[in-house]
Amino acid sequence: MPWTDPQESPPMRSHFDAENDIEIIHSIGIYQARLNTIMWSMAGGTLGITLLIGASTWFAVGRVLRPVEVIRSEFAELSARHLDRRVPVPRAGNEIARLAETMNSTLDRLQTAVTQQRRFVADASHELRTPLACLRTELELALHRAEDPDWPQVVHDAHEDTKRLQDLTEDLLLLARLDASHTDRQPAQAVDLTDLVRDETARRRPPRHVTLDVHTESGPVIVQGQPMLLARVLGNLLDNAERHSAGTITVRLTHEPDSREAVLDVQDDGPGIPAEDHQRVFERFTRLDDARNRDAGGSGLGLAIAHHIATAHHGTLTITPSDHGAHFTLLLPVQDNFL
Repeated sequence: MPWTDPQESPPMRSHFDAENDIEIIHSIGIYQARLNTIMWSMAGGTLGITLLIGASTWFAVGRVLRPVEVIRSEFAELSARHLDRRVPVPRAGNEIARLAETMNSTLDRLQTAVTQQRRFVADASHELRTPLACLRTELELALHRAEDPDWPQVVHDAHEDTKRLQDLTEDLLLLARLDASHTDRQPAQAVDLTDLVRDETARRRPPRHVTLDVHTESGPVIVQGQPMLLARVLGNLLDNAERHSAGTITVRLTHEPDSREAVLDVQDDGPGIPAEDHQRVFERFTRLDDARNRDAGGSGLGLAIAHHIATAHHGTLTITPSDHGAHFTLLLPVQDNFL
């Protein structure tokens, strides 16, 4: 083994090796620079793409929601005084367009309800004002003729006006209750129409010139409903018949097994109702020309109440064509276990 002096210096690297190291370092620097450039390019591209996607999304969502904002602003300006206005419907047949159509349909129903309510209040005020004015006039005339008044006649007239006012008030309250709550939400019970018709007609006190001709089934005719309201239907039909009858009112109760319906007919021998008024008579405060006088005593609410009650009991109240007189027909579904 050759001897080595520890103080001897390491052998010197050649000039060729130094140049190789420089080239390697230079190459690494070039690759690092390229890598940095690529990284910055990717970061910038990612940021640009993100901004582009965000801007596109914002623009697209804004374009889609622009009709919603128009609908919202238009709807916010609606009030009870401007129910005739409607929200714009976009031309595109998408969900927003269907939403606008639904809102306009709801506004149509709301406007109809408000219009009916306003007309009802106006008509009610007018109808209440009439008997009050008559009552006040009669009493004032009696007071001005205090030295020689016909007090029995004054009291009789005042009593009649008070009864009319009471009847009208009760009808208005009943209509308000019927409008506020559906009768089908109230507890129903089995009602025998045969007994109801017999009881209601037996307690009637028709005018002297009017005769009640009653025909009922021999057995029970059972329907589901509220007895007081069903009795009110018959009572209102009889009141209307008594005001216009010439001498006979026919009441007939039958049932149709095939259609599973109870049929109640009330017919008078009066002047009848023109065909063009068959639907109008069921509207509130509707009175035909021959009934628009104080002596007739009608307020125009009886048939409207009867029609409302019949509908609430899942039945119908219509006018059946007749050669003479007015012929009202009430149809009610019978109880399932009746037939």
